[in-house]
Parts: sequence; structure tokens; C-alpha cells
Amino acid sequence: MQATETLALDDLSLKSVKGAMAQFNAKQATAFSQLDDISELVLERSDFMDQLLIQLWDKFTNGMAKELSLVAVGGYGRGELHPKSDIDLLILSVHPLCPEVEQQISAFITFLWDLRLEIGHSVRTVDDCIQLGLEDITIATNLIESRLIIGNDASFSLLKSKLHAPTFWPSTAFFSAKREEQRQRHLNYRDNGYSLEPDIKSNPGGLRDLHTLYWVARRHFGAANLLEMTIDNYLTQAEYRELLECQNFLWKIRFALHLVTNRADNRLLFDYQTDVAAKLGYQGQGNAGIETMMKQFYRTIRRVAELNEMLLQHFDEDILGNAEIESVPIDDHFQLKGDLIVLVTAGEFFHRPESILQLFLHIADNPNIKGIYSTTLREIRESRRRLTYWLQDIPPCREKFMALLKHPRGMGLPLTLMHKYGVLAAYIPQWNKILGQMQFDLFHAYTVDEHTHRLIKYIYNFPTKESKVEHPICGDLFPTIKKPELLFLAAIFHDIAKGRKGDHSELGAIDAQAFCDLHGLSAHDGRLVAWLVKHHLVMSVTAQRRDIQDPDVITEFARVVQDEKYLNYLLLLTVADICATNDDVWNSWKGALLKELYYQTQKALRRGLEKPIDVRSRIRDHKQQALNKLLGKAFNSTTVETLWKRFKADYFLRHTPSQIAWHSEYILQHYDQDKPLVVISKRASRGGNEVFIYCKDSLDLFATVATELNNKNLNIHDATIMNSRDGYTLDTFIVLEPDGEPLAIDRTREIKPALEQALSHPENVVARSQRLSRQKKQFSVATQVNFLSNKNHRTMMELIAYDSPGLLATIGDVFQKLDVMLHTAKITTIGEQVEDFFIVTTEDGHALDIKQQNELKQALVDALACDAHS
Repeated sequence: MQATETLALDDLSLKSVKGAMAQFNAKQATAFSQLDDISELVLERSDFMDQLLIQLWDKFTNGMAKELSLVAVGGYGRGELHPKSDIDLLILSVHPLCPEVEQQISAFITFLWDLRLEIGHSVRTVDDCIQLGLEDITIATNLIESRLIIGNDASFSLLKSKLHAPTFWPSTAFFSAKREEQRQRHLNYRDNGYSLEPDIKSNPGGLRDLHTLYWVARRHFGAANLLEMTIDNYLTQAEYRELLECQNFLWKIRFALHLVTNRADNRLLFDYQTDVAAKLGYQGQGNAGIETMMKQFYRTIRRVAELNEMLLQHFDEDILGNAEIESVPIDDHFQLKGDLIVLVTAGEFFHRPESILQLFLHIADNPNIKGIYSTTLREIRESRRRLTYWLQDIPPCREKFMALLKHPRGMGLPLTLMHKYGVLAAYIPQWNKILGQMQFDLFHAYTVDEHTHRLIKYIYNFPTKESKVEHPICGDLFPTIKKPELLFLAAIFHDIAKGRKGDHSELGAIDAQAFCDLHGLSAHDGRLVAWLVKHHLVMSVTAQRRDIQDPDVITEFARVVQDEKYLNYLLLLTVADICATNDDVWNSWKGALLKELYYQTQKALRRGLEKPIDVRSRIRDHKQQALNKLLGKAFNSTTVETLWKRFKADYFLRHTPSQIAWHSEYILQHYDQDKPLVVISKRASRGGNEVFIYCKDSLDLFATVATELNNKNLNIHDATIMNSRDGYTLDTFIVLEPDGEPLAIDRTREIKPALEQALSHPENVVARSQRLSRQKKQFSVATQVNFLSNKNHRTMMELIAYDSPGLLATIGDVFQKLDVMLHTAKITTIGEQVEDFFIVTTEDGHALDIKQQNELKQALVDALACDAHS
């Protein structure tokens, strides 16, 4: 692209200027679509804005503002403008403005706003600038980047001279402030740039990290750009080219994002990823274009983060004088400098690649080591890129990798640094494939590699006090497993086949088995690792989407697990996997389900799978324990037994003695049988609050309750639907707040009368309209209805559908219209979709035949299709 043509507008009316801007924007959009040099486009836009502002300045000041300077600051000061970038202006004055000039400046700024430009402006004297800059590092940074557009050169030169004075933010203070600013910014993103909706500018590894290098170089070294940093070897020519390449890629995404959104938005949301990928020329079926673009994005910010850390360490030595810290030898090749490990033998990593693994073993051995020295980072980067084989192919590397896996601290900081600096990707070929691998749903918050890294950290932290509070079983269990390295290996491989065609669990199990064989693990240990990878989802699915009150479900799960050792490993992997998915997915309900499944399976395995549970004995035991509780509250056994004769045997099997006693106490005290009884547990039970409903049964009861609870913004996670022999409901709903927390006391007081009113007058219950979240609108889920089997005259059905507002009420309406009786519901929401489990029968208590199943399936598909688009 040629340099911007001289802009000369004869007519500076609002309409004329808008037309010139529209013509320029169209020209740039066309050039961008032809994949022109992004740096030229960015600089051309800055040049265009300079010329436009010069002409408008002359028009509005009419030569009267001779003492004023129009100055570009911030990104505009650097000459970097994207389609919707802020135009940051400083109007510099030697003296305070007179009223006439103030009016001219006001008219100038108003005109710019009328042009719909994103203007940020300030009017200050030189002394004001210096004073405010000393008080605020952000203002100081903007001033350091200042550039004169038009006006009084003398006043601007005075400002620049004062900015360069030793007393204005000495380089030591400036460096410390910018480094702390970056640290705080990274903390805001939890030191993680790998969320699925990243911020191009502020994410760790984003444009701001590049700006930080530029600002420090300019303030301390007086460098006009990073290229000048190569002169004194702070930066190699290759590293400079890499920074430039990363910057240009991030610029392309930001430029495209502004074109797509038509506003100054730096967040690459799901809403925009498809269009941005298309503008950048990424193609492919389905999400292939987005996947390719995002993978390149994540790999780019990883490179930026590496270079940023390495260069800031260099600056730390030069600016703060930390190069004088005494070095302490570790062995012939490594030293400790402060809390950083240093490679002292140049080329060691290339000539003896196993020494890369030795570096991380030293970090595991010495808890005082907090990181890797900048020169050593450079050695890792260079040797990693020169490798022509995988590190796992080298026997000494395999030996050291296994030593790391078995080291008590190996999966702590060493694993994190191996992931961060690309060593894990250089060791395991399959890991390299999942770097930056997108996950196209609202359930996962991170890329596949980052999710796996977080999973490993959860396992590693299970024994800590903080983790034991939230996961007490895992905290007690982890120290008892004899070979935790097998669990860590299963964690590494559990999602490693994502992005490939086929079942990622099965493909990952094959990869894990091959890895174990290569690394000399015994056949028994290799089978365990491969089994964990293959079955890493089964415990979660069973707990959340199956009826774990059914003894047969427990027996079936126990047969898959095989023995108690496998069960222990699987529980640890399952809990960590759920927690590492995103920061909001774990709640007490999931914890309660997994705990219940774990202990029931443990009992089944210890009892022996050939000895099934004696159902009658369990019912007798539940009744006796419940009766003992009621007798202690002054109820007599005759009254209790009379009530219980109305209940079916299944009721006593599926409820705990405490629940039975709780229900019975309130029913016995409920004298108006025509009025619905609603009782809400004061404390969380089984991870949520129980809502118990006792009233005359009706087909619309489930839909009514589901609608009212949805209107109260509550999530139903479980429903046990039962009736007595004489036609009364004995329904229990487990509910939680949308954030996964149990109900507050004041909420229970609000919900109880609302449910009583709804059950008394179901004809008045109307679902309140609720908006879909911005994120959910970007996804669609095809409704799937699967009938698993018929058992004990009941039909088990699994439903996968889009999580639209009022979903359960819609399902309840379908059941009602088809005279389908609901007995059990387990509600699982995974991001934008639900995966629910129902046990149903016909109105007369029989399993659904094939015709009835097909009718129900079609009715659900039709109803949910309408519901999703209403």
C-alpha cells in the first residue's frame, strides 16, 4: 500500500468530512480484505487522522491559538490507530486559556464528536502535565508517547524537555511502576490468557504486554522503538522479528474486530469470532476457521508472554541493578541467582537435551527456586526450536520425566513452567497438538491444554488445607494412593485427543497406553492409566445423569470400576476435571452426588457384586430409623404406621431415614388436606435445599412447580416425583441459586407462600419471560431424546437440549398433554445445553411402548424447537 495521499478538503462541513472519512474507511476495509500489510494500514490511519485534525484545527482556531499545541498521546501518539481506536489528544497551552480560545477549542472538540470519533482529550499547561504525570503513572506514560500534530513547537519542546528530566519518573521508579501495573493487570485475568473469550489488548500476552516493553525501553534507554534494543543485545534480531510478527498478528485481529463490531471493543467474544475469522481469511467447515484462528492467537500470546518475561528480567538487571546478586552453584551446569535458576553452560540444552528436564528436577528439589533466569529462558527457547525430534524419544529424558512425575513437588511449579515455556509440548507430541485448542461450548472456560494444566494443579493441591475444606474426601484420599504419578499421567492424557475425529476418551486411552509402554511402566500400571483416560467421564455422568438411588445403577457402575483402587483414582480425577472446567461449575450439589455415588459403590465393591442389596432389608432399616426419630418428638408409633400404610415401598427405598422422618412430621401436623403443604429445608441437604410438596396429585403439578421455581430464578437439580396409594404427591425437589449456592433464609420465606399459591391456583401460573444471555445466543443444540431401557414397569429417558428459559415447564407441559407420569428427574446443565434424565410411565403405571416413546420424542422435539426460538 502506498503512503496516504495528502488530504485536502475544500469543504470542511460536517457532511463533507463525514464523506471523506467514509471513503477512507471503505478504502481501508477493501485493502484489509486483500490482506495488505497491517502495519501500513495502522500507520496510514494515523497519518490520515493527523491531516484531518490539522485542517480542522486551522478552521476552528482561525490562527488565534498561536500559543497552543495539538498533541497526540497514547496509542495515537505512537502512530497506531485501528478503525475504532480512541483518538487521545492533549491541547497544550503555555498559559490558561482565555474565554474566546476556550470557545474555539470547545467547537473543535464538539465537531470531532459529531464525526463520531472516539475522542479522549485534555486541555493543560505544561506545568499541569508534569504535575498530573508525577501523580499518575498512566498519565505519565501517555505523555512520554506524545507527538506534536500542529501548533506551538516551543511549548511542546518545553514539555518534552521536562518529561526527559531526571526528576520526572526516574527510570527505576518508572520500571517498577509499569511492572507492578502489568502484574495487577494479569491478576485481573487470573494470570491466564487462555480463556475462550480473550481480550486482545489486556490479556496476559496481549498487546499491553508489548506496550510495556516499548514504554520501558523508551523511558530508560531512550529507544524510539524495540529495534534499537537489538544494538546492545537486550534483544536478538530473531526475537525482534518475532515480536514484530506477534504484534502484526494481534493487530490484524484487532483491526478485523473493530470492522466487525463497529466499536472500540477488544474482547474477542463468541459473538464475533466467526466474522473475524472470515475477515482474516480463515476457512473450513463448521468451526474449523475459528479453531485455526484461535489456535494461532493462543500460540501468539504464549510467545509474547515468554519474550515479555525474559526482557523484563533483562531490564530489571540493567535498571534496578539486580545483576549483582551473588550466584550459588547447584551442580556443574546450574546456579541459583536469587530465587531464579541459571544455566551456566551455554549450549548445554541443545547438546544434552536431558538437561532441560534436569532443570525442572532442580526446581522440584529446591522450593526456594521461584522461576527461570532470562538467559536460561532464551536457551530453552532456542534449543526447543532447534529440536528435530521429540524429547520423549531420548531415553535419559524419559528417565528424568518419570522422576519428575514421581517427585512430591514435580507437578507443582515445575509442571506449570514446563507448560508455560513449551517444554511439555516438546516432550509429548500429542500435547503439542492441543496447544490453543478451542472448546466450542459454554461449559469450558479454557483451551484444552490450559484446562488440563489446571486439572493437574487441582490434583496437586488436594492435600492443602484450602482444598480440604471444599473437597474433604479428596484431601483424605490423595495421600493414600500409592502411585500418584499414574493419576497425573491420566490427567495429562484425559483430553489429549480432543480435536481429533473419534471418541477422545478412547483415542486418548490408546495414546496413554503407548506412552506408558515407552516409559517402561508395568503392564498393570499402564492398564490403570489407560482405563482412567477411557472412563474419565463415567463417574460424572453416572452421578449427575443417572438414578443413583437405584441399586442396579450402582451395581452397573461398580462393574465398570472393577475394584476400590480404581474407584479412588477415578474420584480424584473426576473432581479435578469438573473443577478445572471453569471457575463456576463446581457446587455443593455436584459434590454431594459424587460423595453419595463413591460411598455406595465402595459398599457394593466391599460386599461383592455377586451379593446385591437386599431391598426389603433396606426399607425395614429406613423405617425403623425414621420411626426412632419421630418417637423422640412425641409421635406415637400407631399414628406413624397409619400414615406410612399410605406410602408405597419405593418411597422408603429412595429416601433417607432423616427425610422420611422430616416429611412425616410435617404431614402429621398438616390438618387441612385440601391445602398444599410446602416445606423447604432450612439447611442445604445433599448439596441443595429440599423443597417437599404434599398435596392432591394432578398431571400439571410438575409443570406448575417448575414454572414457579423458574419464575423465582431458582435452578432445579433433582426431582423425585412420588404419589401415595390414595393419590397424594410426595414430591421432593433439590434447588439451588443460579450461582450454585443454597438458598438464603429470606429466600425460603419468599418461595414457600409463592409455591402454595401456585399449587392452589395453577391456572394463574404464567411463565415470566427471561432473556437469553449474550453468550448462549451464539450456540444451538439439536434436541436428542434417547430411551435407555424399561425397568420395573418404568421407562428411562435421556434428554439433551438447548438450555432455554422455562425448559422444565415446557417438558412438564408435554408430559401432561400426553398423560405421561414423571417419577424421577435429574437435571444437569452443561454450558448452553442440558443433559437431563427422566423416569416416566403411562398414567396407569406402565412402561411406555415403542409407539408411545416415539410420540413423546416427537412432541418434545417440536415443543423445545418452538421454545428455543420463541
